[in-house]
Parts: sequence; C-alpha cells; structure tokens
Amino acid sequence: MVHPLEPLVIRHTHRIPAPLGPAGEGAVAARQFDAVLMSVGFKLSAPLLAHLSGLSEEAVVDTAVRTLRTVREMVGDHVRHNAYFIDFPANVPNTLDFWMRCITEALADDATRAATLEQLSHGVVNLLTLPSYGRYQHTYAEMLTHHDELIAAAGDRMTVLHLGGAPDEEVTALYVALAGSGTPLGEDALRDLEALAETCVAGPQPAEIPVRENRAVINRARLLAGSELLLDTVTDVLRLACALAGGDVTLLEPTRLRALPRPVRRALLAGLDSVVAEAPAKLADVHAHREVWKRLGERLHPHEYPQWPYAAEVFAVARGQQQARSFDSRVEELLGTNDVTGAVDLLKSAPGKLFRSLDRLLRTALTEEERETVVSAAEQVAPKVAGRVVLSVREHLHNRAAENGESDETGQSGPSGKTGKTGKTGERRVFVNRLGRAWVTEDTRPPVAAPDRERLITALDAEMRRRLPDPGHLLIDPDALDVALPLSGKAVASGLGVLPRGSALPVDGELLRFFVYWKQTSRDTDYDLSALMLDADYKTVSWLSYTQLTDVGGEHSGDITEAPDGASEFINLRLGAVRGTFIVPQVNLFSGEGFEEVAESFFGFMLREGEQQGRPFEPRTVRMKSELRGPGRVALPLVFQHGADGRWRAKWLHLYLKGHPSANQVEGNQVSVATLLRGIVEREQLTVRYLTDLMAGAATSTTVWDGKSVPEHPVTYIGLQRPDGLHPRSRILTPENLRDLIPA
Repeated sequence: MVHPLEPLVIRHTHRIPAPLGPAGEGAVAARQFDAVLMSVGFKLSAPLLAHLSGLSEEAVVDTAVRTLRTVREMVGDHVRHNAYFIDFPANVPNTLDFWMRCITEALADDATRAATLEQLSHGVVNLLTLPSYGRYQHTYAEMLTHHDELIAAAGDRMTVLHLGGAPDEEVTALYVALAGSGTPLGEDALRDLEALAETCVAGPQPAEIPVRENRAVINRARLLAGSELLLDTVTDVLRLACALAGGDVTLLEPTRLRALPRPVRRALLAGLDSVVAEAPAKLADVHAHREVWKRLGERLHPHEYPQWPYAAEVFAVARGQQQARSFDSRVEELLGTNDVTGAVDLLKSAPGKLFRSLDRLLRTALTEEERETVVSAAEQVAPKVAGRVVLSVREHLHNRAAENGESDETGQSGPSGKTGKTGKTGERRVFVNRLGRAWVTEDTRPPVAAPDRERLITALDAEMRRRLPDPGHLLIDPDALDVALPLSGKAVASGLGVLPRGSALPVDGELLRFFVYWKQTSRDTDYDLSALMLDADYKTVSWLSYTQLTDVGGEHSGDITEAPDGASEFINLRLGAVRGTFIVPQVNLFSGEGFEEVAESFFGFMLREGEQQGRPFEPRTVRMKSELRGPGRVALPLVFQHGADGRWRAKWLHLYLKGHPSANQVEGNQVSVATLLRGIVEREQLTVRYLTDLMAGAATSTTVWDGKSVPEHPVTYIGLQRPDGLHPRSRILTPENLRDLIPA
C-alpha cells in the first residue's frame, strides 16, 4: 500500500520510499521511467534503479506515475507554460511597433473601433481595452509547433533521486527531523509538519522540540489524539489555541479564535494550570499577548472550572486584575536608570535575551568596567544559548565592524571565510521580517568598541567549535561554501534549488531565462515579470518589461493581463551582452490578486547553452523554482551579480516590497530596489564556509570534492546535491537538511 505522505518525503529528502510490490521483471519499465525522469531533469540512483528492476512491471509503472507527478510539480512542469509571442525568444517586436499593431487591429474590429477612436482623440490609449493585447492569441499546442526539440547539454540540471527505506520509516524519519529542527521552519514546511504529526503522533518523537511553532502544531495533533501535551510556558497554550483555529502559531499575525468543545477547553485549562502552578513567575509572559489572552478567555470560560485556579490567574493578569511584572519591564527599568550592571545580572538568568541585547548593552555601557561586565557575562552564558542565536550574534558583530569602517583583526574567518578590512559604511540599515517584507532606515547607532567586538567574536567562534561534532573525513562540494547558513527557514521560500537569503551560487551558461507563472482564483490578475539592470554603483542601466520588450542582449515574452487558466511570462538574457553589474528580476503586481491570494504563483530561472533551442519552458534547464507567497506587491526573489573574475553569481533575496495598491512597474521602484539591494549584497552572511573552517580542525582529513569520485569509507559530505555511491554510514548535508548543520 502506498503511503499518502510519500510526496512529502520525495520533496524534502529527494528519496523515494522503497517501492513495494511483487517481484518480477521490471528492468525495461525502470529504464523507461529513468528516461522520462531525465526529460524533466531528474534521474534514478543506481541502487534505486536496481531495486525497481526487481519488481513487477506494474509496480514500477505505479511508482513512476506517482513520482513523476511529484517531481513535475517540484520543477514547475505540472502546468503548461505558454508565451504571448509564439516564437519567443525569436521575433519579439519593438515595443512601440507592437502597440501600434494592437491599435491597428482594434481599429479593424467593428466591436472596438469606435471606443479606440475615442481614446485616440484624447491622445491616450488604454492597452487593456485592445482585444489583441494581454491575452494569448494561440494555444499551447500551436506554440509547440514553432519550437524545435531541446538539444541535451552537459550543463542541464540533473537531480538524483535516491532509494529510501520502508515508507513508514521514511515518513517517521522526516517527521522527527522537522519536529526536532533547531531552527524555525518555513511556512510550507510547517504545514508539512502538521500533516506528518497527525500520522506520527503515536510513534517515535525527537529528543526535544526546541522551536515553539513546531511544538504548537505537534500539540494540536497530540490533543486530537488524546495524548499528553508538551507545555512549559503559558504561551505554548496560546500557540496551541491558534493552531486549533487554523491561525498563526508564531503569534505575529492576528488569529480569529474559535469556540472550542468542552474537552478541548478542559485540556487547555488543565495545561495552563500545571504550568503556572509549577512556576508562578511565568504569568509575566501574559503581557506580551494580553489582548489575545482576553479573547481566548472568552472562549475557555475559566470561571466554570474552579478546580484549576492557577489557570484563572492567567486571565486575571490579562485583564489587569492581578499584577505579574514582566521580565522585559524589569530589564527596561534598570537600563532606564543606566544600571547596566544590574540589567546584565538579571539577563544572565535568560541567556538568549542577554545575547539578543548585547549590542544595546555595549552601547549603553558608559565605562570600561561596565563593558567588561557585559562581555564577561556573554562569555559565561554562551554555552546555554541556542546555536542559531550564537551564530546570529556572530554575524551581527562581524557586520558591525563593517558598518563602523573597522578592520577585522581577530584572525578568525569572517562569515564568508574572509579576513581583513571591509571598507564599508553603515549609513543605512536594512530590516527583513519573517515574511520577507523589507525596509530601510537610517543607522543612528553609535559604534561598538573594537576590542569588545573582537573579544566576543573570538569567544563565539570557540563556542561554535566546541559544539560542532567530529566530522571524521570531511568531503566538501566547493559550490556549497557560499551558501548562507539557514538560521531560520523563514528566510527561504519553498521550491527546488532554493537557498537561504544571502546565499551565492555560480551561474554558468550563455542564456539566462527567468519565468513567472500565476493562476488567479476569482478575479482578473496581472503579474508583470521585469528585469532591472544596475551598474556597480547601483544606478539603473536599463530594464526589460512589458514597456520595453527588447534591449541589448534580452527579450521579454509579452504581457499577459489575466490568468483564469494560468499564465506565464519569460525574460531571456544573453549574459555576454548584458550591460551592468547586477540583474534584478522582479515580479510586479499590476492588478488583481496578491501573491497570497492567487491559486498558485511561482518564479524561477533556467540556464541554457546558445544552441539548445527548445520550448520557452524546459524543465531540465530549470535551476531554481520558488513559490511566490509573500506580502507586498513587488517580489524580488534573487539578484545576479557579475564578479571581478568575470563570472556571474546568483544571490538569493526572498524579499517583498510594499509597492502601490496597483499599477506597480519596474520604472517606479528603481530607487527602493537599489537601496535594498545594496544592503543585502554588501552584508556578509555566515556561510557554510564559516562552519567548515571550524570543523576542519577536528576532521581527520578534509577533501574538496571534484564532482566525480567519492571515498569508499564513511564521510561527512556537505554539498548542493548528494553524490551517488557514498558509503551508507556517511552523514549527508544538502540544502534539504542543511539546518542539521546548525549546532544545538
């Protein structure tokens, strides 16, 4: 029997749970399956091909049908990608010539002639009123007849699918990995965890669940299954209530709480009561979400349950009927009187808060003695701080040196493995929230003293080195070294080939092609794919969009203004002809439904050699496909940068600009895009290189993988894709599970 969660395993791990079925002669069907997979950029590993070959032909075909459905969706090939200009990228007209042609056709149409003449009399024509503008003029099948078959090239993407274990074992392993993640998951992964928890709640569990959002969705499954809840703060109960309402378990977005059945009310109140009875000081946490607690109290009716008096105190605090001073207010009071030493003494009981307050404490300290108190306290509590927080502070401190115009004299590698002077200034600060919404503000902070900063960096490097496991033989894919550490899954969109914000990856190929696909839910929706070209000083050189269909080295596939059955737009660029240092693809919402409202929307890019030809969308040339599901009206998925060495590199942004309510255009957001881009590009991220440099000291040996042969003995492999033939006892870290590299 096929496990219903098999697609989740394939998407998250690139493993196919060992297919079950009667033995037989499935070799021919398995090879055919492999050939079809290769046409969409995937391939069976040797062990998986051998396993399928030993099954019956029917079992192989069933596996092929299920798997192809999943991988086509992963790469964006589950929909038909038509282009407005049927020969794209050939024969794309000049923009003004194209508009004049549309007007001529409207004048030749009896139904639109009068209205078009009326517009012309006023000197302005609305393109959307022209019948041949913005709507496909041919079918997908007709478009295919205008394109030759894609010629295979050595540079085509090939993602290997590996043989997994038994289906139940694979599903359980994925559940344990996601549930026990030490870094927050992205929105899609959190939904997957919720589905997994419903199946796996009675089975093996991770040793601990450090991320509170994960605990909330797991508690929901445990509550529905009648299992004991995992609660140690009052906020855990509030998150669970939001999970039961289908709301935001991060508590950053408002949730409309629902009426709850009596058994659920009893479970939540009993959980609250036990938490407060064990530690009354945790009542102080109520202040952070007082209004939500009030609304929850209206649905739990705590007055009906006198057997849980401590639970009633939670709602008394929320209503202001009982005092419970918050930890943060006590810290603020001390800092308000410039009592840095007192604030540090208090914060030592909350190591994570102390680390998050380090910059402020160092700026507030007035004397060398106070700064010594701050730094000494950080060194003392460092072993108790979560690994992702330590790494975040390490990255912050390194970039503070850049902002202050200081050199990094610690002798340690910077976040990207570099040392020495940065030569950058900190006139502006870029902020990005968990949803990818970005904004810029003036940096008015005084500097952090260099000796304190350098001492802290040295201490944090030592702490990270202590926590990292012995890697044994370390095998490293050099292309993975500049991948940013996934300190939060919220900095990564879901999809194929997607890397954390700030990651850099070489781009090799003659032709670069972007694509966007969207399908509206209930009203006409117009997304506009554009590309902005900037010079080294972030000044506009040129752009491609529906208002400029061609430019030196590039073509736009044409504007589609509605998508009831789905629509695609493309931009084709010859990298050797591009003017400028940066290429910034963006998706502008012109009208209709937002990125979170449409039925589906995603962005990606392809790489081709000049002679490959093929359809506008060819799945095996897709290097990245990411979902567009953020706030704002302008999406900035990534940027391409031309380096001093002559190579192009992609750098992931995952940003959304607020934009205008409608009619967003690349011409109107050049300044804001350039400002944000500078902040992201010039910030040094903590990368895989930083941790591998720390790990190398404990490794028995370190090898940079040549992309061909692999050792016969177990290794710790870190790379973009798992090589075939690694020893079964190897530890494998790829973008799908790179979060496991973050020490606890």
